[in-house]
Amino acid sequence: MSDADEMRSLILACDTSTDMLACALAWWPAHGVSPAAAAGVEVLARADHLCRRHANVELVDTVAAVLEKAGKTMDDVDAVLVGRGPGSFTGVRIGISAAKGLARGANVDLFGVSTLDATAWTAWRAGVRGLVGVAADAMRGEVYPALYRLDERGAVRLYERDRVVKASVAIEEWSSRPDAHEIQLTGDGLVRYGNRFEEAGLMARVLSRDLWWPTGEGLLLAARALIDEAGGSEAALGSGDPALVLPIYTRLSDAEENERRRLGLAESAHMDTTGVADELAGRHLQLRPMGAADAEAASELEAACFEGAGHAPWTPTMFLDELGDGVAAPRSWWVAHDDGKLIGIAGGMVVDKDVQVLDVAVDAGYRRQGIARKLLAHVSYDAQMLGCESASLEVEADNAAAVALYEELGFSRVGIRRGYYGPGIDACVMSASLPLVLPVDAASPEPTSAVHRAWPLSEPRRTDAELAELDRRKPVLAIESSCDETAVAIIDADGTLLANQVSTQIDFHARFGGVVPEIASRKHVEVIVGVVDAALEEAAEALGFKGGALSPKELAAVGVTQGPGLVGALVVGVAFAKGFAYAAGKPLICVNHLEGHLYANLLTTPDLKPPFIFTLVSGGHTMLVHVRAWGDYEVLGETLDDAVGEAFDKVAKALGLGYPGGPIISRLAEDGNPKAIDFPRALNRKGDYRFSLSGLKTAVMLYIEQENKAGRPIHLPDLAASFEAAVFDVQYKKARNALRETGAKEYCIGGGVAANPHLRDMMVRKLSRQGIRVTVPPQNACTDNAAMIAVVAREKFLKGEFSDFSIDADPNMTL
Repeated sequence: MSDADEMRSLILACDTSTDMLACALAWWPAHGVSPAAAAGVEVLARADHLCRRHANVELVDTVAAVLEKAGKTMDDVDAVLVGRGPGSFTGVRIGISAAKGLARGANVDLFGVSTLDATAWTAWRAGVRGLVGVAADAMRGEVYPALYRLDERGAVRLYERDRVVKASVAIEEWSSRPDAHEIQLTGDGLVRYGNRFEEAGLMARVLSRDLWWPTGEGLLLAARALIDEAGGSEAALGSGDPALVLPIYTRLSDAEENERRRLGLAESAHMDTTGVADELAGRHLQLRPMGAADAEAASELEAACFEGAGHAPWTPTMFLDELGDGVAAPRSWWVAHDDGKLIGIAGGMVVDKDVQVLDVAVDAGYRRQGIARKLLAHVSYDAQMLGCESASLEVEADNAAAVALYEELGFSRVGIRRGYYGPGIDACVMSASLPLVLPVDAASPEPTSAVHRAWPLSEPRRTDAELAELDRRKPVLAIESSCDETAVAIIDADGTLLANQVSTQIDFHARFGGVVPEIASRKHVEVIVGVVDAALEEAAEALGFKGGALSPKELAAVGVTQGPGLVGALVVGVAFAKGFAYAAGKPLICVNHLEGHLYANLLTTPDLKPPFIFTLVSGGHTMLVHVRAWGDYEVLGETLDDAVGEAFDKVAKALGLGYPGGPIISRLAEDGNPKAIDFPRALNRKGDYRFSLSGLKTAVMLYIEQENKAGRPIHLPDLAASFEAAVFDVQYKKARNALRETGAKEYCIGGGVAANPHLRDMMVRKLSRQGIRVTVPPQNACTDNAAMIAVVAREKFLKGEFSDFSIDADPNMTL
């Protein structure tokens, strides 16, 4: 590198928030140097092009082409810059996920910038000056409206924050301005809604169509402008840690929009007749939004926690008022419960981008377990989704333990309120910026779960013996993100699992009674770097290395679930894996999620060999497969409607039991009589390997309705056991018939429902009597996990079966 190069940084910029795939490579001055934005950006290569719906296919290859054109590699790149939106939800996440992978794989900074700003700077670079209105497409008849003043110095924002509105609202707002005749329109929203802007007379000064999308240079100029405003400090763009770069959110998902109005679960309509609250006693340390049924217990807990303090305890009526529809400001209330007992509460009120924490209380017997932190994490997460940027609270000044807790979370003392809790009892006023400072925890809901680490990471120190061990072990990292859990595992060439990390989203989806795809995708983006980091650290510990976590370059390959699954969730894992593998210079391996469930049985039975019969029972799939050889699968039958896991969730929801339904129904069934209720067994004819559960589900619903009308209490254990028996009888008989027909002597099972102890025991007990060897995967390898993906990835690595970087997620992939 020349002396001149040492005075500047090589920046790779990319954005897929719109139909334009923007990509450029440029020099800009290194830290602490602040020229004018335009003078500080020297573009070496660019490859901006329209690629509607093909961003995930083309992004990494486009990055490779730009680097090659400039004669550079990822080893030369000092930082990655990505467009954070707003824009297409899927497009934004593809760009950010791939950029996170690139930055983490290369161990360089990742910075984010507004795509709207980039569009404005693209116009500025083209010589446009004056008032410019960017109308970016938000779909659903909506746009992201943004006004700028472009002068010789650059593009200046004339709005406070990004937002989404109906196109008609943006048109009305801009048309009513006294300077409406000066607005020069641009933005990809004009493709869809241009005629409506034209009808309002706003298209008279529309910019050239080729300026309606952001460019790579526009991203770079927008970022340089932020640095210039901060006096040359790149801190204006963030810490550089890829774990902390997130999309710009302008709206909640549809499910969250409804949830926001109450932020609590609806009380079960059958609560009085089913005794649901009592039957949920087996659930351990669960967190969920507060509901009306919690008011009495919350009041009792509050009174016990603050006994003898100046704080006046909340009454049940006060809690009910907080949960009502008529509250003046949005609220967020969460509870923690253990074995049916409410053990913690926390709540806050949103006022002017600040969440005012109203109450935090944890049962004395459960303190020092991090429960208060988790509750506050959920409250602050809701607040951030509602636009809050800070949190505030009052605490008794003499309560040293509470003050210390809040200081650990990032709160600082900003004042004292004399006599706030009574004569001589002062309140300490504390405030914190969001997100709160929370420990990195796979179960933490905090969007940016403050990492607080030096970035980039130090390169690991290895002895010659450790390097030789790495060369022999050839660790393969695998990523699973097909549904609602982000998982990463690392396996070596011998099949030894070196790491297995999972970040679950159950708390988030529980409030909606099932998985919300939009939330699942968002959460994968938020946590994927942290889960990868945890796996790299765990693998180094498993290998006995003392010189730091594994680095991406120390891996042999990177595997990822390609499908099937939720498309929005899959694209996050695939985009990240492609960027990560490319930046680290490692081969990419794509894995079929269904095959992963099949291979999970090798974790307990390494000598399992075809031919055998395999049953897959999960939340999204039910199928019976004849495995004639590895990679040679004959699907004998699949479900015609609901998968087994779906049926469990729907029945549990109908009973008000919560989500996910499988573990709850399994727990109830332990105390029930499986012959108490004669539910139907569908498609139970010999030779028919199809499955159907819609009739059984309807029968359960009718039974509940009939018992309620008759005023008879439902014995939930009997209902759960009878429902389970109806499902599992069919699974057993079809597996038995398939074994007899094919002559196979081996049987195995997989999928989330395979964790059900009653199903596992029944299959082992009944089939073993017939001379069949039955294999069941480990409990923790039944639900979605990366260990099973790693097993398949290892097999493909040993065979040299690699994928190119143009692959995309395949939500409809089959065996």
